[in-house]
Amino acid sequence: MEEIKVMVADASHERYVDTILETIANAAKVRGTGIAKRTHEYLATKMKEAKAVIALQGDRFAGFSYIETWGNKHYVTTSGLIVHPDFRGKGVAKRIKNLTFTLARVRWPHAKIFSLTSGSAVMKMNTQLGYLPVTFSDLTDDEAFWRGCEGCCNVDVLHRTGRRYCICTAMLYDPEEHLPAKIPAEVLERIRRIDGQG
Repeated sequence: MEEIKVMVADASHERYVDTILETIANAAKVRGTGIAKRTHEYLATKMKEAKAVIALQGDRFAGFSYIETWGNKHYVTTSGLIVHPDFRGKGVAKRIKNLTFTLARVRWPHAKIFSLTSGSAVMKMNTQLGYLPVTFSDLTDDEAFWRGCEGCCNVDVLHRTGRRYCICTAMLYDPEEHLPAKIPAEVLERIRRIDGQG
């Protein structure tokens, strides 16, 4: 069987965007949880800006995640982690999570990386990477971030509590509390090309 490759996405991967969006929507329905809705153009831009990670087995879509920056790049999120049902249980989610985390650490080394999740698997991966549970007040106050929650079926909880609590658990990685990240050479090279330094 062909190897599943996990890589920083680029413009050539835009052809997978509709499949990614469909996979995310289907997973939200199955779990009965909310998820921030994103457009085709939004995810395609993330790919072009080297702010996304994709997993492929040959030409088959296996998984995806992307990065967003908030509060003048003082906060970063790795978001939209999804693995296609055909590839679950093979460690793909962890490989994607690790690469998006590494990518975020390289591009914004001083930014705090946070996660809002209702999934226990993501909480476990976050914990292994050094994230800690925090209150919502420890996250960005960037209104653009919180608008992303409007598409979630649980947004009423967020509004009722004055944005202090919701169904999701907030987790935060503070780079000041960790040693510098060890970055794979291929990730550094891709970032240099995108940023015009190489």
